[in-house]
Amino acid sequence: MQKQATSKRLLGVVVPVGALRGKGSMGVGEFPDLADFALLCKKMKLGLIQILPVNDTGYESSPYSSLTAFGLQPLYLRIEDLDEYKESAGLVKAKIAEASRNFGNEARFSHYQILKAKMEILRTIFAAHKAVIAKKTISGGSLAGWIEKNPWVKEYAVYRRLKETNGEKCWREWPEHHTVSAADIEALWNDEKLREEHLFWVWLQEALDVQFGKAAKAITEAGLVLEGDLPILMNEDSCDVWAHPELFIQELSAGAPPDMYSPNGQNWGFPIYNWEAQAADDYAWWRRRLAVAGKYYQAYRIDHVLGFFRIWASSRSDYSSILGRFIPYTPITSGDLKKLGFDKSRIRWLSQPHIPTGELWDALRGNWGSLFNETDIAAAANKIFSKALDQVNNEELWLFKKKIKGEKDIDLLGLHPATRSYLFQAWHNRIFFEYQKGKFVPVWYYRNSRAYNTLTAEEKQNLEALLEKRRVKSEKIWEAQGKKLLSVLIESSPMLPCAEDLGAVPVCVPKVLSKLKILGLRVVRWFRRWDQDGQPYIPFEEYPELSVCTAAVHDSSSVREWWEREANQDQFSGFIGVPSLPKMYNPGAAKIILSKTAAARSRFRVFQIQDLLHLSNKWYAPDPASERINVPGTSNDFNWTYRLPAAIQEIGKDKDLIRAVVELSKVKALKKNSK
Repeated sequence: MQKQATSKRLLGVVVPVGALRGKGSMGVGEFPDLADFALLCKKMKLGLIQILPVNDTGYESSPYSSLTAFGLQPLYLRIEDLDEYKESAGLVKAKIAEASRNFGNEARFSHYQILKAKMEILRTIFAAHKAVIAKKTISGGSLAGWIEKNPWVKEYAVYRRLKETNGEKCWREWPEHHTVSAADIEALWNDEKLREEHLFWVWLQEALDVQFGKAAKAITEAGLVLEGDLPILMNEDSCDVWAHPELFIQELSAGAPPDMYSPNGQNWGFPIYNWEAQAADDYAWWRRRLAVAGKYYQAYRIDHVLGFFRIWASSRSDYSSILGRFIPYTPITSGDLKKLGFDKSRIRWLSQPHIPTGELWDALRGNWGSLFNETDIAAAANKIFSKALDQVNNEELWLFKKKIKGEKDIDLLGLHPATRSYLFQAWHNRIFFEYQKGKFVPVWYYRNSRAYNTLTAEEKQNLEALLEKRRVKSEKIWEAQGKKLLSVLIESSPMLPCAEDLGAVPVCVPKVLSKLKILGLRVVRWFRRWDQDGQPYIPFEEYPELSVCTAAVHDSSSVREWWEREANQDQFSGFIGVPSLPKMYNPGAAKIILSKTAAARSRFRVFQIQDLLHLSNKWYAPDPASERINVPGTSNDFNWTYRLPAAIQEIGKDKDLIRAVVELSKVKALKKNSK
């Protein structure tokens, strides 16, 4: 049934669960709201609902920063639907009403404040019913059966109790139990003194499972496909990394290499996977994860699918990921460089940043000249020379001290911000990064380095040829790894996988995705021929059938904001063949742009809920930027807290909107190579 439903051409909507406004929501969307939203989608003739991750992230609002691969986010629990609520209404009804008054009318929801209020109410209900709940864990009881079917909940409950006991700090900062074995966790779980606290978290997760399961069933019964989102990586501060450290390489931090949007790259702070260790038990952790997701979803989005082929990893000593490297990668060795004619001192020149004395002085005068006199600048220079650098023989050249392993070590020197900035740039200035003795990888910006610009034309040519050989060899490894790991996912679940394959995509990725029949992602504004003059858009009839087409994603601006503030309007108007599109976005422009997008050959065409709402005049916010879900590279209370502008039922009364989306659902796919 799942495969049949997901083999059809579908039009869908993307919405975070927290964004929904329902009848009984406490200022944030809850799992039962999905059932009402499904009825609205059915009325609009949509076929798919895609949601963001819903795993427990604690008080962190980003759904991609999960504390667990299995447990659900308590924020999305509807308290009034609990079996125990009726008998506890007198204890908590006033608190729920107060929270609804405080949070119900806010334009965006307060993740921390609402979760805090909910957890206090849930604690009150649990305390009033703990004896009855405990009886359900006795052999044959309903909760006992649920625990048996969901064994992950034991380590989750132990972890969550410890995290709460330690003021929500990362497990690395706990005074005890920061390093545990399976036997240690089992002993803590069986400790009668702790039984009540562990039971609270089990009770909570069972209730969440029931509510989400009912909502997922309602979506299926409405004739829609529910697509989930599985972040590829786990937060370092998660139950999974704490309980199963052998499955992760914690010394390295995953991220993405530099690009036009993030010139310093992205350092997510998440550990990378130890695939060898995972292979030892036939990827049991991933298989369990997919089995749990499969209870709710017919399809799932594989976040950052490139990470299954190769991951960009940085040292824990750096903030940025400029000195990151792809893993796996066939390194350049000292022997390789010697064959190219580089002796020991020149290998050091290629792989370690060298700072000329004069350049340092010029940098200080350039940054400080208008604020400080020469005496102050000299004092700053001497501080840098003594704390951060060692002189190369008697030359006017300096190397970083051996104790400095990264940007964080530079930070610890307590230097002036302008000096710190210069030293960060100097730290990156090299051709190669030596991650192990005698093993090197090229730095992302190596062609801009001081060392590269001193090479002869022949040396550059030889070096580029060597790097190309390593890239080709590494790409074969990436292809084999990606095919193997993604095959494990496919064979482990009947759900349809949809890959998020954005970024610097190796040529092997689309090959493997196509062979395994995994849908790729095509974002209209970025699906272009970047290597051609003018970087033209790729016609919608050339979109592959095995893809998901979308006009915007949760990390981008909405179509409205893109059109008004970012797009080359003339170029895009020419691309879709409608030169008269208005400069200011309106329902007419929305209808044209979304209709053209809906005609893509892609199997799924999905739109953010904000973009569909713009088909009606009723739902335009004064500032389009306020409708964003997330602004990458920023951390604040705005991100991940988007809410619908009105209740689901109120939006359902908008006949113009319903009519426009229904028309969108009727758009047929363009034929390939049609003119």
